[in-house]
Amino acid sequence: MKSAYRIKNVIITLSGFVFPVFSIFSQGPPPENWYHLSPEKSGFNGIGLEEVYREFPIDQKSQPVIVAVLDTGVDIDHEDLKDVIWVNADEIPDNGQDDDENGYVDDVHGWNFIGSADGSNVIKETLEVTRLYGRLRERFEGADVSSLSRKERKQYDQYLEYKQVVEKKRKSARKQIEEYKRREEWINSLLVAALEAAGDTIVDQTLVETLQAADDEVLSSAAGLLESILEQKIDELYLSELIGLIGLDFQAARAHFEEELEYTYNPEFDSRAIIGDDYDDPEDRYYGNSAVGGDFSFHGTHVAGIIGAVRDNETGVDGIAGNVRIMPVRMVPDGDEHDKDVANAIRYAVDNGAQVINMSFGKGQSWDKRIVDKAVRYALKNDVLLIHSAGNSGRENFADNNFPNPFFDRRFIFGRKRAPNWIEVGAVSYTPGKKAVAGFSNYSQDRVDLFAPGVAIYSTAPDDSYAYAQGTSMSAPVVTGTAALLRAYFPELKAVQVKEILMHSVRPISGKVIQPGTSELVDGSELSVSGGMLDAYAAFKLAAHTKGKKKRKKVKDLRS
Repeated sequence: MKSAYRIKNVIITLSGFVFPVFSIFSQGPPPENWYHLSPEKSGFNGIGLEEVYREFPIDQKSQPVIVAVLDTGVDIDHEDLKDVIWVNADEIPDNGQDDDENGYVDDVHGWNFIGSADGSNVIKETLEVTRLYGRLRERFEGADVSSLSRKERKQYDQYLEYKQVVEKKRKSARKQIEEYKRREEWINSLLVAALEAAGDTIVDQTLVETLQAADDEVLSSAAGLLESILEQKIDELYLSELIGLIGLDFQAARAHFEEELEYTYNPEFDSRAIIGDDYDDPEDRYYGNSAVGGDFSFHGTHVAGIIGAVRDNETGVDGIAGNVRIMPVRMVPDGDEHDKDVANAIRYAVDNGAQVINMSFGKGQSWDKRIVDKAVRYALKNDVLLIHSAGNSGRENFADNNFPNPFFDRRFIFGRKRAPNWIEVGAVSYTPGKKAVAGFSNYSQDRVDLFAPGVAIYSTAPDDSYAYAQGTSMSAPVVTGTAALLRAYFPELKAVQVKEILMHSVRPISGKVIQPGTSELVDGSELSVSGGMLDAYAAFKLAAHTKGKKKRKKVKDLRS
């Protein structure tokens, strides 16, 4: 496996392949739990969680908090998660009936809005820009522009904009596929020539010198190629192994662009044919199936572990919140999620008792923002906190480039109203100083509320495994876990109070930091509303001195 990884780096050097397969560590990894640590004591940009557990008697008098993970799915049988997965006690498993009459059959552990009643599930999906282009193309392809009304002309202009994006991407994908085929043929021809000349020998400096001494132009080129590969300090392997590994990597590179043509930017692809719902009917809510895990569940499983992996069990990792029940709600495919699924997932979580909802997903366009806004209002009415990742484009978030968002589409006298129960989260790295804010993180002094650890985050992965991952998808559940911890020990606090506490207790990002997506140094306080990063220890202290606005109710343990 290590050899394959090294060869992947060689492919990048030779062919310009730019996907994120490099190690995310420049000088070795930080501690696996770095994001739990205190910055003062560890030197990392942690949240001070260990201080909370060490200094406050929080092993008693907490109430279980249901946290919905709206994501790609969760491995509910994972050794470090199975004991904290939410159980719908009113539903009888696998009897094919809707025992609790909530409209969802056998939803014992959550629901899947991207599946069909017969058990099929959506994995591959288009981007929203592709879907918008496809819908508008039906209306405007070949249209007489001069006969369009002002409103239609505006939509026509959008159609042209979307068309340009999609068709440019499709053209680029075709070009990349052919380019990778050409480069693979060239590299393969050199290595096969070396194999025929020297036999299936170990790739080392002796082989390079042998090929150089042959006084043959092809073998000389092969020697140069192998020399560049050896500079990567690969593990010992034979020429035939090298040829096979490079072939696999080029195959993977082409597959990415082939998927762009077949799914991502293909306006003809329709995933809803699998689901069978009436997508244009916003009131059509009862579709999908109960398969909350399965293929493509790495992302959701990783997120769930950050929030609530079983603590102190001497297994894997410790989640942030101890008394938590994870409710998987599957609605994120390999592509852009649908607004209808987002809205229905929020409603499902609220109706089934979630107090905090993690939403580590996002996209650049929206088809039906108002249906999502309606669900956000529903969550607000029911005192549910929504926590959303800001995105990984290394850019500033605006009203038209980041969805979903907390700004309601309907305008009021003084502009758009913002949902007060929504927290938008950017990412910080483990490195203090000018590189504190993750280079990939989106930011905004008006639209990103705070930052939290999102680089080199170690957490649960499917099949009882563990892995590092990074992104604002990881920083959002760090905030979610902290919010769940507060709601468990201070149940009198309303959702909006929890947000206020987290915002007012941040650790300031002081001094100059590199603005994501640029090399420019800016004040760290200018990149978010709060001007700082999550501080769980300070938040817990502030919560302890904040009077709650709702009555404390006894909540039953929902593990069984």
